[in-house]
Amino acid sequence: MRRFCALVLVGLAGWTLAFAAEPRAFSERQRNWWSLKPIVRPNPPAVKARNWVATPVDAFVLAKLEAGGLAPNPRADRRTLLRRATIDLTGLLPTEQEMQQFQADTSPAAWSKVVDRLLASPAYGERWGRHWLDVARYADSNGFKADETRPHIWRYRDYVVKAFNDDKPYDQFIREQIAGDELSPGNPEALVAMGFNRHWIDETNAAGLLLRRQETIDEMTSATGAVFLGMTVGCARCHDHKFDPILQKDYYRLQAFFANTVVGDGPLPLSDPVERRAYEAKKADWEAKTRDIRAEMDAILEPLRAARAQSGSNTFEDDVKAAIFLEPAKRDPFQAVIARTAQPRVELPGDPDARTLRTLKPDASARYAELKKKLAEFEAIKPARLEEGQYMVDLSASPPPTYLLKGGNLQARLEEVKPGFLTILDASEATITPPAGLDSTGRRSALAAWLTDAKNPLPARVMVNRIWHYHFGRGIAATPGDLGLMGSRPTHPELLDYLASTFQRGWSVKALHRTIMLSNTYQQSSAANPASAKADPDNTLLWRYQRRRMEAEAIRDSMLQVSGLLNPAMGGPGVFPPLPPGTISELSATAAAGGWRPETDPSQANRRSVYIFVRRNLRYPMLQDFDLANTFESHAARTNTVTASQSLDLLNNDLMLDWARGMAGRVLKDAGPDPLAQVDRAFRLAYGRRATDEEQELVTEFLERQMPILAERFSKGGKATPALPTDMPDAIDRVRGAALVDLSHMLLSSNEFLYIE
Repeated sequence: MRRFCALVLVGLAGWTLAFAAEPRAFSERQRNWWSLKPIVRPNPPAVKARNWVATPVDAFVLAKLEAGGLAPNPRADRRTLLRRATIDLTGLLPTEQEMQQFQADTSPAAWSKVVDRLLASPAYGERWGRHWLDVARYADSNGFKADETRPHIWRYRDYVVKAFNDDKPYDQFIREQIAGDELSPGNPEALVAMGFNRHWIDETNAAGLLLRRQETIDEMTSATGAVFLGMTVGCARCHDHKFDPILQKDYYRLQAFFANTVVGDGPLPLSDPVERRAYEAKKADWEAKTRDIRAEMDAILEPLRAARAQSGSNTFEDDVKAAIFLEPAKRDPFQAVIARTAQPRVELPGDPDARTLRTLKPDASARYAELKKKLAEFEAIKPARLEEGQYMVDLSASPPPTYLLKGGNLQARLEEVKPGFLTILDASEATITPPAGLDSTGRRSALAAWLTDAKNPLPARVMVNRIWHYHFGRGIAATPGDLGLMGSRPTHPELLDYLASTFQRGWSVKALHRTIMLSNTYQQSSAANPASAKADPDNTLLWRYQRRRMEAEAIRDSMLQVSGLLNPAMGGPGVFPPLPPGTISELSATAAAGGWRPETDPSQANRRSVYIFVRRNLRYPMLQDFDLANTFESHAARTNTVTASQSLDLLNNDLMLDWARGMAGRVLKDAGPDPLAQVDRAFRLAYGRRATDEEQELVTEFLERQMPILAERFSKGGKATPALPTDMPDAIDRVRGAALVDLSHMLLSSNEFLYIE
């Protein structure tokens, strides 16, 4: 299974670039494939209904509609538009105040003010950062059976959220994640960004280290290609790609950029130069005054280190053992990488635990304890511990060689390959300039430069198509993770290139949002039109806005928001909401793996879903039921399923009932004792609109039917409902409150609540 998973990961995105001694002759179809052509900025086409064109987006869309004899839908009503945009950009619902303000604003700029306000909201980064975490295959644990926690990887998640909120230029965003350590040395944020390639699944107790290392760089290669190039280059790991113009050599040339990249987990540098100098001075003083104590402690631990190295390397290959026990100065670059990879298995931790120290001889143990007490006397002058991150760095300036592998077999090396780019786009080898003053190859800097070069047509097209996909539920090319020959052709290629060329001018994601959302295309109604549906049943020409269900995180967050329980606190380590009773998992009770420790503070459990701890082997059940992204690979698009488990979760989840109770409590507090006002308030909270006369009648009848049923349960000492509003003054009010909980539960579970119109 482990090998299969590794091959799947590699297969998704192994984009490496090469120029064979005898280049394969690409077919005419491959040479002229749309996504590989240079981006040429087209002029918006002329259309008949010019008054419908609000942004250039509309001209491209309307030209296709007119050619097909179709007309766009009318504009959606204001309530629908505000709800659509607010969910779209923040993953939350508009407040009643926001709804009233927009309804009352009759100025021509009313809609653009809404878009700008939402783009400026901190919730925007949480919503769109989550989209990026899908493609970056973010998780807080390693995967495989042990599934150990990665205690500091959450800083990458916070980096992503902040990057979207700051509208960090996308080209800079790419460069920091590929080569932040080389391009911005000493910048902790850029180093945290290097966590991008730290998200591979990792079997830390694998018997063989050579294969584990190869699988690691295969995954880095694959993920980089999938995320930034949007093609299935991993198919070239074992042979030339069967469909796309990607040579097997291309795969390994791209892999060569990562040949010297290793885990760099550790303290993050201080960004302020003054603070950094003060810290370094304090550290140097402490090290000087404790040098002799620490040296003697190290000498006492030496036998334990030797024993640990022997026992930890028992299962490793002979070549790996030789590298581990070789003097560091005598290791070649590959041996240095392998020895570094083996460190967690063969080296003692910096502060050995009591169990480890028990193996010392009595005299040595007693002396070590004395020295530890002496060392503690200098604690007052020791600098505070720096924040830590988990990221990737180059091991040195001397990279190990990269070889073409026959059939992808690590034991079947062919010729050595150098870093380079896709032959179909650029057959040359990469120009590598090692960064001055850094012990790093500079290879990833060269890769980052190529990925952000305006001559490279893929990264801009991929990101624009991805953003369009999240706005409309389907990309201009319907397969956002595959722009190759087996993927979908774009329905509006000129529009995609227009947006991509505009995007390249400033790389502003927020400006791209604005262009899309100010268009009449985005503002269309989702209403059905039989004639248009007959001519274009899949809505590929965009004659209406495509209705779709919210993603898992938006569903949970919106329910918490309506219930009044949402905790808006941002950032920090992942949180552990309570698990449903009966959740079966070894990890839920396995302390060694970190397990799942529900929060003791309920408000922490009610943080936004982007902050829920992502354990690969125990994904949060409610989110998983509603199609949470697979964290084992880059996930370009969520699957939108309709399953029985979703309905059962909505009906029976205790959390749903808690949220319904919170919503009912808000209704009672805001509407008072008037039944009609209560119904109206419940509809406003859930749907952002008043209840219709028919709905008032139906709901009033429902509540009246519920009250005697609930009253009877009360009288028998049973539960009227699993969750009741508190501080009800008398039995009648309690029964009425219980009925409102049932109503709230129904509204939260309804399609009108769950879907974006």
